[in-house]
Amino acid sequence: MELQTISRVSKQFRISTRTLRYYEQIGLIESKMKEDYSYRTYDECTILRLKQIIVLRKLRIPLKSIAEILLTENTAIAIEVFQQSLSEIGDELTALTTIKSVIQSFIERLNINNTKLQLLDDESLLEIVDSLTASKINFKEDKTMDDLIKANEKLNKLTDRDVRIVYLPPATVASIRSMGSTPETETGDILFNFIKESKLPNVKPDFRHYGFNIAKREQPENGDHGFERWVTIPDNMELPEKFEKKHFSGGLYGAYMIPMGAFDEWNRLYEWANNHEKYEIAWGDPECMEEHLDAFHHYLWSHEECDKNMQLDLLIPIRERK
Repeated sequence: MELQTISRVSKQFRISTRTLRYYEQIGLIESKMKEDYSYRTYDECTILRLKQIIVLRKLRIPLKSIAEILLTENTAIAIEVFQQSLSEIGDELTALTTIKSVIQSFIERLNINNTKLQLLDDESLLEIVDSLTASKINFKEDKTMDDLIKANEKLNKLTDRDVRIVYLPPATVASIRSMGSTPETETGDILFNFIKESKLPNVKPDFRHYGFNIAKREQPENGDHGFERWVTIPDNMELPEKFEKKHFSGGLYGAYMIPMGAFDEWNRLYEWANNHEKYEIAWGDPECMEEHLDAFHHYLWSHEECDKNMQLDLLIPIRERK
């Protein structure tokens, strides 16, 4: 099997290059660099590993647990992870079954009484809840990959209960960008040092930290990619040579929180925005962003604590449909 480029793999598996680079960063997969060729490429073994990761993600296994499964030959670890997942799914099924039964009971009461006056009084509600019995849910034993894909799509479809509508205020930002094979890491280290040395948490304790891919039209043809980070600063702050002061105009965004590394969730947010009745995507520059939540405490942590505890908001610019 010939080596496949990162762009080809991204399209084939419908997974972003940002996600592929992060998988490599945390050691889940490895890329190879061909001589006189700057693009990341993947061999047959890596493609197989990637397929395993995608299946486990569709089973809603967290990345940290996937790493524990794939980076060890100890089957006891995999069993423990799957048992924990089964336990969580069982709790979720029990909760959903209870809610379903209560709603069904409400429908039956309304059909019988043709009134809603007594629907939610304490006595009726307690009577309904007390009468509930656990429902048995039977699954076919022979589940195919198509079944898994359909189930995953149904469960993972974002709704308005998942996505927050937020307004980001205009701000002056310090911008740092880099082009290369690991610009996320390079810009992150530079920004981390700037925040420490400038004592930004003392000067502006409400500072915010954004990051985004540099537009494709600005990226070189040698296969490198670009990443830019912004941190909000006081208007009159002087910046080191590597930084550029910019104005962020703010605006309306759809926000969806993820744990650090779950960048495959971008697909779900794009789908939500593309199919929303009230909002549509308002493409701009930058097109989309990621915000590091709790940025103030982020810079008090070690890198290991950041990887373990960091949460991000995926931010997609939106506007009301006309």
